[in-house]
Amino acid sequence: MVENRPFLNILTHLVLIAGVLVVAFPVYVAFIASTHEPSAFVRGVLPLLPGDNMFESYGQMLSSGWKVGGTPPVWLMLGNSLIMALTIAIGKIAISILSAFAIVYFRFPFRMLAFWIIFITLMLPVEVRIIPTYAVVANLGMLNSYAGLTLPLIASATATFLFRQFFMTVPEELMEASRVDGAGPMKFFKDILLPVSITNIAALFVIMFIYGWVQYLWPLLVTTDEDFYTIVLGIKRLMASSDRVPAWNLIMATVTLAMLPPVLVVLFMQRLFVKGLTETEK
Repeated sequence: MVENRPFLNILTHLVLIAGVLVVAFPVYVAFIASTHEPSAFVRGVLPLLPGDNMFESYGQMLSSGWKVGGTPPVWLMLGNSLIMALTIAIGKIAISILSAFAIVYFRFPFRMLAFWIIFITLMLPVEVRIIPTYAVVANLGMLNSYAGLTLPLIASATATFLFRQFFMTVPEELMEASRVDGAGPMKFFKDILLPVSITNIAALFVIMFIYGWVQYLWPLLVTTDEDFYTIVLGIKRLMASSDRVPAWNLIMATVTLAMLPPVLVVLFMQRLFVKGLTETEK
């Protein structure tokens, strides 16, 4: 029986409210900054109420971008980041779940060796192998393309490991029952494994989507054409205009717009996301 202690309940809620304020206040400041003139932040006094420059800042960044900073319209960069994040997330999940399915349910020579080779690639992130990876992408003519942005980042040893561990908890009776019913391996995969893996897929999708959305170093290397700039790269270019006072209203408007897609993904998938991280019994 759990005791009802009002003091602990109040203290818990106060801690949660304080945590929300700490996390939300920088977001609020970014939004406020996007509604004021750039000179409002040079004075050393931080406004805490919205200004009257909001529609101008957001309209300019969405429609034409900031030519002085070499930044294309935000809608184009958001589209590029969305394509990149979705391709990476869906590609990682598709490749990883099929790899884990083969490793767990098929008996072939050097099966565990193949798994450990995949697992060892955790020690070789793209930052470690960035020079040879860039050389391969350049030689294949994939610079300034969606394939060049996504394919080098699409494999995931982490997702393969997590799917393998989950598949090992699936009762063998399910596989035996499907075999008795005459189902082949892919039918067993499609009709049984996929439905019970939905929460895991959702949790990994959220993580991998945000991973793809916040990529900076790799898009910086493989894109020189403004038509393929991602939103994170665009924010960096806005802030790199050091020959003049930074246009903080435009920078913060871009930052605010860049936060929306990941936040919406988390909000829409939060129930499945939490279940995928906490559920142990299937």
